[in-house]
Amino acid sequence: MKIPFSPPYIDEAVINEVVDSLRSGWITSGPKVKALEEEIKVFSNAKEVLCVNSWTSGAIMMLRWLGVTAEDEVIVPAYTYSATALAVLHAGAKPVMVDSGEDFNISVDAIRKAITPRTKAIIPVDIAGFPCDYDRIMRLVNEPEIRNQFQATSLVQEKLGRILVMNDAAHSLGAYYSKNQRTGCETDIAIFSLHAVKNVTTAEGGAICLNLPEPFDNAELYKELRMMSLNCQTKDAFSKSKAGGWRYDIVGLGMKINMADVNAAIGLAQIREYPELLKERKRVFNTYSKAFADCDWAILPPSEDGEKESSYHIYALRVKDFTEEQRDRMIDEIAKSEVAVNVHFIPMPMLSFFSSLGYDIKNYPQAYENFKGEISLPIYPQLDEEKLDFIIKTVKDAYLKVTVDR
Repeated sequence: MKIPFSPPYIDEAVINEVVDSLRSGWITSGPKVKALEEEIKVFSNAKEVLCVNSWTSGAIMMLRWLGVTAEDEVIVPAYTYSATALAVLHAGAKPVMVDSGEDFNISVDAIRKAITPRTKAIIPVDIAGFPCDYDRIMRLVNEPEIRNQFQATSLVQEKLGRILVMNDAAHSLGAYYSKNQRTGCETDIAIFSLHAVKNVTTAEGGAICLNLPEPFDNAELYKELRMMSLNCQTKDAFSKSKAGGWRYDIVGLGMKINMADVNAAIGLAQIREYPELLKERKRVFNTYSKAFADCDWAILPPSEDGEKESSYHIYALRVKDFTEEQRDRMIDEIAKSEVAVNVHFIPMPMLSFFSSLGYDIKNYPQAYENFKGEISLPIYPQLDEEKLDFIIKTVKDAYLKVTVDR
């Protein structure tokens, strides 16, 4: 039985929405992008939402808006996908990597130790869709001692008066941070990924959620950033296409990172079905947890903690006391049955580029501990009981094969 890792969810509703975009005669940024922004805004309770062409470009733009410089530092977890730190580098600042906790997410204690007068932002990451401890993080940046050492180097930073918290919510669209509140509004800025493998996709894309405190005006900031995402052009293509609407101006150094309507159409159809799709992802997640609960070698991933609940984006199974080499052998055994699994993530200090910059995995022991035995299992609505039984048996058999052979 051949089982892919993360195929996109494409049903007739998605196809019809895309066809509607194609037939409309307007396929770049237009009414469907705006409709998707409104859907995500309602779903997340964010004050404003701006859709762009990727999480990465959105993060770069927001850090540039913040006004970071080469002397500025942005705290990121060592255990995340590389885009989190690459966005900081592209924006011109220095990523300061810190270790994780046993739940995969960034350690708040490690954040505290890493803060200096040069710290301008913190980018926590909701690994696998399980929210970080944002109550502690937001209290931390608002502590008088931490605020007093903050040194602004831009007008935006002066206006904020403290370290910015920008949630890397690439995995967590649909997660609950509290009983009645989903992720997207618990920090100054949250950015969802809408990449092809995400719970809701636009093939490629991202959604920036704006929740800046007073004296910021999030509605005005949305307009500013929308223009910034279009090369700081004072008119978008839709407005310019109208009779007599050709004249425009360029009022700053922007980026070209807008989302197209033809992409937004996919996400628009999916997010309308998302509550039901989330239930299916939870079904798959809980099936795995029940199946592996009695395995003394299995460390189950977090899904609920108090009022927090995952978006069930990734099932990050860990094998207790395995070496990295044993984990890799187990993946090879699973692949023999044509079940595709993955690893989330290779810690950034282990990647050649970051290693060349001086980051060393020895400084992030929990990140390595989380990584060395981790195997991500397929999790998506299309997995029925027969397929899940096959995956579970394949994984258990692979563990036995590796442990018997050693």
